[in-house]
Amino acid sequence: MHLQGTHNNFIERQIKPWALGRRAWLFYGSVLAGQRAAMVMSLVQFDGHDPWSYLRNVPQRLPSHLNSRIEELLPNR
Repeated sequence: MHLQGTHNNFIERQIKPWALGRRAWLFYGSVLAGQRAAMVMSLVQFDGHDPWSYLRNVPQRLPSHLNSRIEELLPNR
């Protein structure tokens, strides 16, 4: 039986930008800069959320948000 390859097109489209940028990001400047970039990329790819809305909303809420409730700002909340 021959598979058409259509079963993973969605996933392939999701990871394509990261796969294409991998070489460019290899020398991101420092280990810490690479870790920060990885965190932002993870947030942006979080399923079910509009990344731009999330990235605009959280910095606005941070100044008045309690440190003890910081987990409420995670994208899965």
